[in-house]
Amino acid sequence: MAAATPANYDPIEVASRDEISALQLERLKSTLAHAYNNVNHYKAKFDAAGVHPDDLKSLADLAKFPFTSKIDLRDTYPFGMFAVPREKVLRIHASSGTTGKPTVVGYTRGDLDRWADLGARSIYAAGGRPGHKVHNSYGYGLFTGGLGAHYGAERLGCTVIPFGGGQTERQVQLIVDFEPHIIMVTPSYMLAIADEFERQGLDPAKTSLAVGMHGAEPWTQVMREEIERRLNIDAVDIYGLSEVMGPGVASECIESKDGPVIWEDHFYPEIVDPTTGAPMPDGQLGELVFTSLTKEALPIIRYRTRDLTTLLPPTSRSMRRMGKITGRSDDMLIIRGVNVFPSQIEEVVLKRPSLSPHYLLEVSREGHLDDLAVLVELKPSHANATKSERQQVAMELQHHIKSYIGVTTEVRIVDAGSIERSIGKAKRVIDKRPK
Repeated sequence: MAAATPANYDPIEVASRDEISALQLERLKSTLAHAYNNVNHYKAKFDAAGVHPDDLKSLADLAKFPFTSKIDLRDTYPFGMFAVPREKVLRIHASSGTTGKPTVVGYTRGDLDRWADLGARSIYAAGGRPGHKVHNSYGYGLFTGGLGAHYGAERLGCTVIPFGGGQTERQVQLIVDFEPHIIMVTPSYMLAIADEFERQGLDPAKTSLAVGMHGAEPWTQVMREEIERRLNIDAVDIYGLSEVMGPGVASECIESKDGPVIWEDHFYPEIVDPTTGAPMPDGQLGELVFTSLTKEALPIIRYRTRDLTTLLPPTSRSMRRMGKITGRSDDMLIIRGVNVFPSQIEEVVLKRPSLSPHYLLEVSREGHLDDLAVLVELKPSHANATKSERQQVAMELQHHIKSYIGVTTEVRIVDAGSIERSIGKAKRVIDKRPK
């Protein structure tokens, strides 16, 4: 793996901090006015909080305005948050709605053009260039991943292979036959594809792939190293969420791979205390909050992403970076008073040489106390491990989880292939507690 020469797609990527801040303030004033004047829900929230768009005199003044959450989007379902006439909305995406009504987002022609531009910028930062073949394994449909990656790659001038998720055997076949340079896919499914290569007797490190752009779920540095080692690629992080735009809100640069660069000319980031909502300084861990600066159909004001991360200073570009997502404030498990994130378990699992990256957490309740079980697969190379060897691995993993996270778990070592593979975002937690 060889890092690319630093390059930028848009001049704004290397603008001065003063230029970026001035542009943000100008666009933020316009966005607040657009939302207040055209979305009844925003007008009511601003009025209730005693703020008006004219109160924004500096970027710091944004903290005076109320947050937006999934609840706001669900309360106004389906189109109540749109700031343009419905006829101006050219495309609609929506979340799965597994925990309630889906969150619906819309895009004008201008929104779609900007999204494609930011997708192209992100792929370029990852080392993509016009003419490269891009194997797109993100899901198409209402999920923003597939089409967001697709139109970004086309905007850059790449040749897109719009495969989508699933059919893992055929994914392997087309990667071998079509020889793509880039693959865009969730990190967990990237490892499932690597497993399929090996099942077919093929070496995943000897493909044409040079870059993997992975997002849509939290993943650790240890998982990055696993992907890069097994596939001999540069694995870079691309970040986005439907409510803010989709993939391409932030993306890593291949020459540094030190956290996704937030495209601050289009999105204003904040870090807040997950409990109190109070703003926190750059460098401290907290909840990521975004305000859109250029969206027409669905301006989003101080959207609470629930993602836990830090804001970091610029390196490869003039814009700030995000640290790795350590978890989500709403998927945090509290097991007997200990805060546990699936990503913490993953980091410990991936340090064990005999264990695969495929794991599942089961939460149950005995009386008034919650219990956590960790199911994790052996690597195929350790399939012949004896019962006593498996018990030893389980005891070691249990010890390391207790030492690192501070929670006692039951560990079950299962055969390779026992845990269902995800073709999109990996499902890591099964909650068996009584409702």
